[in-house]
Amino acid sequence: MSTKKLKILLGKPGLDGHDVGVKVLGHALVDAGFDVVYTGLRKTIEEIVKKAVDNEVDLIGLSILSGTHLVLCEQMNAEMKKRGLTVPWIVGGNIPDNDVDAIVATGAVAAFPTGTTIEEVIGYCDKLAEK
Repeated sequence: MSTKKLKILLGKPGLDGHDVGVKVLGHALVDAGFDVVYTGLRKTIEEIVKKAVDNEVDLIGLSILSGTHLVLCEQMNAEMKKRGLTVPWIVGGNIPDNDVDAIVATGAVAAFPTGTTIEEVIGYCDKLAEK
């Protein structure tokens, strides 16, 4: 369990309507001692970033299953810069291994490809909480 309780916003950008995975992750993060805010489905990047600002979160997690992860990550980077927001953000979902480096190059601090376990994500969040 984390030593510092982080507040994590989980967002579902774009038209992707599949949210079971992000909800399971959200519950697991809560069980691991994190505060979690969930945006709900089909949010724009602007809505996600605004909710992150309004809730004063420590980390933003994007769950993307639609195959539009590279475009959405570029939009996320642009919106974060526009608002001057320096909150770290991560990406998971239907992410091919070959796209991880490209996602990190857009500004994400980490990208979790298809097949990543919930325990791996929680472990990453625990390490962030220790910093």
